[in-house]
Amino acid sequence: MVSVSYVGLNQIIGPLIFVETMRNIGFDELVEVIAPDGTSRTGRILQINKSFTTIEVFEGTLGLSLNRTRVNFLGDTLKIGVSRDMLGRIFNGLGEPIDKLPKPFAEEYLDIHGASINPVAREYPRDFIQTGISTIDCMNSLVRGQKLPIFSGSGLPHNTLTSQIVNQAKTESEEEFAIIFIGMGINHDDATFFRQQFIETGIIKNVAMFLNLASNPPMERLVTPRIGLTLAEFLAFVENMHILVILTDMTLYAEALKVISSSKGEIPSRKGYPGYLYSDFASIYERSGRIKGKKGSITQVPILTMPNDDIEHPVPDLTGYITEGQIILDRTLAHQGIYPPINVLSSLSRLMKDGIGKGKTREDHAELSSQLYAAYAKVKDVEALASIIGEKELIPLDKKYLEFGRAFINKFVNQGLVNREIEETLELAWDLLSILPENELTRIRREYIEKYGKFS
Repeated sequence: MVSVSYVGLNQIIGPLIFVETMRNIGFDELVEVIAPDGTSRTGRILQINKSFTTIEVFEGTLGLSLNRTRVNFLGDTLKIGVSRDMLGRIFNGLGEPIDKLPKPFAEEYLDIHGASINPVAREYPRDFIQTGISTIDCMNSLVRGQKLPIFSGSGLPHNTLTSQIVNQAKTESEEEFAIIFIGMGINHDDATFFRQQFIETGIIKNVAMFLNLASNPPMERLVTPRIGLTLAEFLAFVENMHILVILTDMTLYAEALKVISSSKGEIPSRKGYPGYLYSDFASIYERSGRIKGKKGSITQVPILTMPNDDIEHPVPDLTGYITEGQIILDRTLAHQGIYPPINVLSSLSRLMKDGIGKGKTREDHAELSSQLYAAYAKVKDVEALASIIGEKELIPLDKKYLEFGRAFINKFVNQGLVNREIEETLELAWDLLSILPENELTRIRREYIEKYGKFS
């Protein structure tokens, strides 16, 4: 229903159009833009001041004219129809089907902006999610309701790792589990890769894919994650499902935000990004978690590429402030042919301690992980010493640590595409620690050493 109609534009700048401000319109209101050739495009109000109203056009402004373009203000915000039928389907960045199947039936129409979960209503995350990847499951465990990003770089295998997590992620309970995959600014090859992977493994029936391609307008990129998260909220908090949301690539999302901010003439902040980048990220990341009284949950794994591998770049820097840890991919390990090239010493899961242990993974998990960290940190110190005095001059204990370090990288970190159960991962960790003298295991209580240790 059209509430206000206006013919003619004052200005067109990139993906934005500007019209004179009028009564009875509001911020974030949905807009229909009729081009001179009669085709219709969708937009929304970005900004309203005394003189001009700024509108972002999702499909771009190519072909629009100042005198012959009509703008219909629809008097409502952007909403998407959601239902369980959207699982197993592939959509574009605006939530429209692109898999040549009919539009799914909508059980509800929901505002895509949703709302961050009130901290008072949050239930603390405590349930372990197995990814099948040892360096994550053992040392940086993922917990239901957590936000655990992957910090990567150009050319690193984050797409393969993402696909592996989607295919392998599972929980011990019998509750329903599904995945929302949100691609932002990805190229056609990556989109095809993910699509084929999910179809070939059969996991596609539990996945809803939202794909904004690099060739699509940047305006659409800002809407895509919010559409995907709206479906996630419906499935989690109405249908009582446990949802894993994959967001890739948050850096490309931030670049689109920079383009729009520049078009609006806003004063840039760090590296040209808008000053509200933090709050914008938070409006996405905080739409995860668990709600008291609800059975479902939303867990997020955002993927971002760090420009020039700079972890202090605004995108990873601000993401780290909002989320509960990070998994960092290491270029040096990747060059050595190690997959997944996860830098365990730099990675962190702040909620891990509450999602592991007796009744969840295994009673020795926490102390075993702590011992692996301590031992590998010692390895790095010994390697630094060996680079100065030579490996032959090291004492026997230090040589044992070097042996442990090589085995840790080649057998534990470098697991390829193998899907390891958590029990298998923990047993492998004990195998590796048996390389060291038993008295070096200072972070594991004696009863666990006697029960699980592999010392002769």
